[in-house]
Amino acid sequence: MSTTSWYARRKKHKNALLQLFCLPYAGGSAAIYRKWEALLAPRIEVIAIELPGRGVRHGDTPFTALEPLVRALVPELSADLEQPFAIFGHSMGALIGYELARALLVSCGKQPRRLFVSGRRAPGWPDSRKPTYDLPDREFMAELRRLQGTPADLLADAELMSLMLPMLRADFQLTETYTHQPGPLLNCPVSAFGGIMDADVGTDALAAWRAVSTGPFTVRMFEGDHFFIHSAAQSIVRMIELDLHPLSSRGQ
Repeated sequence: MSTTSWYARRKKHKNALLQLFCLPYAGGSAAIYRKWEALLAPRIEVIAIELPGRGVRHGDTPFTALEPLVRALVPELSADLEQPFAIFGHSMGALIGYELARALLVSCGKQPRRLFVSGRRAPGWPDSRKPTYDLPDREFMAELRRLQGTPADLLADAELMSLMLPMLRADFQLTETYTHQPGPLLNCPVSAFGGIMDADVGTDALAAWRAVSTGPFTVRMFEGDHFFIHSAAQSIVRMIELDLHPLSSRGQ
């Protein structure tokens, strides 16, 4: 097993039968999945990926484009795929997870036992919103307030925000400049999760994820807005366990 800064921390379970790689939303770090280690069954090993520019990697330059990020991630993950694995990503993380799954399939013939895409419209789904990553600070922070993913006390702290803005802008640039390119379809199952009160990602945009794989597909909606990943964490974890069973059961 290699040790790599892509993993903020890793608590291995001796009885783990499946690896679950988790990717954050824009501005998020690996810490958003810390509680999942206790919520998920020990047979599922949670591996939260720490992207540059945040958490223990706050001094590293964040990526502003998806392709080079995935290109850097592939060799790290492919070397660590000791068991069957699944990928979960929320919002920006859903895009990264999807492109990562495609890249792993092409580079080493491996793909996740299930891909979980959460809080993100499907690749190629129309988006009428204009890019915000290059707005002046005041307008960009207004967009952060609208999304309600950044704590109000943090937004009010000018010193902290000056440190975080470059990473946030980079993440927004990564998602807002992403263009879906045709390529091989996955054939793994895909689960799309959404928030009932998410004003930006509706059920139609989630249902369009069906087109990325020839495998089984499900959409599940949870109470909450775009950041239902926090408010509905226990329900999400239960659905992940349901979708991964019997893949994470001994003897399968």
